[in-house]
Amino acid sequence: MDTEATTSAPADTPPSPSSRGFYGCAIAMIVAVVLIALGATWLNDFEKGLDGDGQMEQPGPDGSSSQPLGAGMTARYEDGLWVTVSAARPEGDGVYRLTVTYENDTDGELHLGRTSLDRPLVVRGGVAADEDGGSDYSTSWVNSEQSEDALAPVLPEDESRVVPVLVEPSRRGAPITVEVTPPDAGYRETAYFELSVI
Repeated sequence: MDTEATTSAPADTPPSPSSRGFYGCAIAMIVAVVLIALGATWLNDFEKGLDGDGQMEQPGPDGSSSQPLGAGMTARYEDGLWVTVSAARPEGDGVYRLTVTYENDTDGELHLGRTSLDRPLVVRGGVAADEDGGSDYSTSWVNSEQSEDALAPVLPEDESRVVPVLVEPSRRGAPITVEVTPPDAGYRETAYFELSVI
């Protein structure tokens, strides 16, 4: 009988202490990685809250008058609004067509039209850095009323709007500046785009 008791072993053997330690370390590492990722996300949101949702964030030029964006580039606002200005294409008789596209990926609707004395969209001749209008180049904005009418309706969340712009520069090869100031209840920076007409 003593021999039977020593030869029969239990079916389940408990794990060794070293394997329990391994599993514990693995779980602790996973928890630490998740906490670091959550902390980084929170810190990023906190930083955006400090400088405001109206700031632009994109690689390359920052969209200011000293570093304007070019044709086809996009001003990306931290709150989810994206604004893209196309290249100017000839329409004939010295008139050029370009478009300003607004994409609303914010958490609500946007009122893009004029809500104060500031104009949400300005098209002028000259380079972006010359904000006082002392440029040798002039540009006539042929359809300014039509462009303002296109901006007037509310832009719902997750939708986009294309605003047509027709300009007649004083001469071929003249630089054109498009200033986009999307109004809202808070604040958004003005995005400057500098284009040339070929």
